[in-house]
Amino acid sequence: MRLDAHVHLDLMRDPRQVAGDSGELGLWLLATTVSPEGYERALPLLSGMGNVRVAVGLHPWWVADGRCAQASVARAAELARKTRWVGEVGMDLSPHHVPEGSHDAQRSAFERVCSSAAEGSDPKAPTVLSIHSVRSAGECLDVLGETGALDRCRCVFHWFSGTSDELHRAVLAGCWFSVGLPMLRTRRGREYARQLPLKRLLTETDLPAKDETGLSADVVDGAILQTLAELSRIRGTDVTDAVGQNSEQLLSPIS
Repeated sequence: MRLDAHVHLDLMRDPRQVAGDSGELGLWLLATTVSPEGYERALPLLSGMGNVRVAVGLHPWWVADGRCAQASVARAAELARKTRWVGEVGMDLSPHHVPEGSHDAQRSAFERVCSSAAEGSDPKAPTVLSIHSVRSAGECLDVLGETGALDRCRCVFHWFSGTSDELHRAVLAGCWFSVGLPMLRTRRGREYARQLPLKRLLTETDLPAKDETGLSADVVDGAILQTLAELSRIRGTDVTDAVGQNSEQLLSPIS
């Protein structure tokens, strides 16, 4: 099984075409969104696509700059209680990404979504969270722990870039990690990819870039295959089968 555990399918020019072609290639997609409104547009568009799971999102950038105001936060929290798939959610404390003074709004929004996700999570089919944590991995772990999401959900750190201590803490907490080519282009990312527990390792693309919305399924699948090859090179062993098993476990109920 091949899985893109973090892809913004709804931002592509033809999401249904990409989804359908991905299915023919054997590629599964966890389609993360950036707002509850985006999720509600994407859900009917991608209905019936057996290889796609659409996740309700509340991106910290949108919270920080006000594109996702209180009504959107409330709606995201409501939806997170009802669906098994949540993402992209989290916090971003980089001054390059968000306006100054947005910390409290981001944390409050993330807390509300995580609380709802934990409350709605079925022990036999845990809610999956895809988490953005730029310069905030420790605080994200605090929120996940305080809201119960760390215990009740499958928490996946997307493109982990925290400190080594934060990585160690996340590993001990049983978190999952989705890795893509942009992460592997950095020295820190390659070192973390080498250290991550194999049983919690997933692949992602985070596509599309702003100017690449016309991507095809072949491009997405090619990026996943490249990521698997690079992870295998970094770790000195072929990780394809293990990552495939992880992907199946992430998406499947607990037997």
